[in-house]
Amino acid sequence: MNQMASMATGVASRGVLLVHAAPSALCPHVEWAVAGVLGVPVDLSWTPQPARAGAYRAELSWEGPVGTSARLVSALRGWERLLFEVTEDSTGSSEGARYSCTPDLGVYHAVTGLHGDIMIPEDRLRAAVVKAAIGDLPLIVEIDKLLGKAWDEALEPFRYAGDGAPVRWLHHVV
Repeated sequence: MNQMASMATGVASRGVLLVHAAPSALCPHVEWAVAGVLGVPVDLSWTPQPARAGAYRAELSWEGPVGTSARLVSALRGWERLLFEVTEDSTGSSEGARYSCTPDLGVYHAVTGLHGDIMIPEDRLRAAVVKAAIGDLPLIVEIDKLLGKAWDEALEPFRYAGDGAPVRWLHHVV
């Protein structure tokens, strides 16, 4: 689909869904939930996840309206034993997004810039400095929280286990 056709159908952004680990019984439910968000059938190429026995992983590149990443996260969050990440690229009229989710930590969300860097709003930075100043936690711990360090540490073994996995593109139907 060329860019002009994409814009005519309302496609405004793109991103990637990385399902790092899902038990086999959950895989068809993940596909169903993602299909409900994207509006097209989804048949992911599930491969064994070497970082967790009995788990499977899949990747999906998608195109859809701005905000599709948030809708994907809403459809998948809260499922036991499901570890995933969703990214959404920035556009000319919107910032990007990065979501990471584990059952233990819940959902981490960050706004991302043009090159994928995490953009921390100034009010959140000020709050971290104030918390550190009153002795709640050291500033570096507050900054680590803002950057999602706990999620990165939890998901890193699953990211490396997926190197070389196939990626498929799906387009949102409007």
